[in-house]
Amino acid sequence: MRERVVPVVAGDGARAELALVEPTGSVRDVLLWLPALGVTARNYLPFARALAANGVAVALHEWRGAGSSDRRAGRSLDWGYRELLLEDIPASRAVLRERYAHATSRIGGHSLGGQLATLVAALEPADIAGLVLVASGSPYWRCFGHPWLIRAFYSAVPTIAAACGYFPGRRLGFGGREARGVMTDWSRSGRSGRYAAEGVAVDLEARLAQVTSPIVALRFADDWLGPAASLDWLLCKLPAAPQETVLLGENDLGNIRADHFSWMKSPSAVVRSIISKINANS
Repeated sequence: MRERVVPVVAGDGARAELALVEPTGSVRDVLLWLPALGVTARNYLPFARALAANGVAVALHEWRGAGSSDRRAGRSLDWGYRELLLEDIPASRAVLRERYAHATSRIGGHSLGGQLATLVAALEPADIAGLVLVASGSPYWRCFGHPWLIRAFYSAVPTIAAACGYFPGRRLGFGGREARGVMTDWSRSGRSGRYAAEGVAVDLEARLAQVTSPIVALRFADDWLGPAASLDWLLCKLPAAPQETVLLGENDLGNIRADHFSWMKSPSAVVRSIISKINANS
């Protein structure tokens, strides 16, 4: 396989690197992968390499404010879902359209990345052949254990971010150094169960209902951050899209705990499931 890094410049000038992992020979399938909150793109290299070994090229998108991004959230620098959805992800997608003009294009992500991948499919459905979701789902507070504690946390997030100038995820044990706007948009969807973003004028919920791209959704048996109810809440927003879900347990993962993050270090079972579903839908 081949690995390379391509610079990406968003419409507002934000810069980051797009890591490409390609199978040898011509590329017929390409997956744009969106990381989880607070996770840098390079952490998905084992996953990308395993997919490339099975013939699927992978482009690892970098979130604004993380890893190779030239921005860092702070009191004087803020952004939200609008910049991620309308500036950054389209810039990565433009690179893929140019580089893999004749390949079948899919988009997917881990956790928050999966949520935003579904929103991209709602906003730009024309050339998305499928969605791949791993440990993803709506953050709606009613979908989780101890829901009132989750609801209280969502209510506190904007206040914490405003006081610090950014959300101090590293110190709090959830996410990384996150922009106030991103966490405000995220916590709003957690409180309401609906997707909306400051500065995004379209009705995202209505657009989600129109998505027809096939969806492959994987969840893990011991993942309290991605329970079945959370995934179901997200998938119910996409009634027109063919949907297949896969539940993976510790035995499926080779005696690795089936939680939100452990699969990243040994992604072979996840990749096998994705490849089998992609092949079945081709």
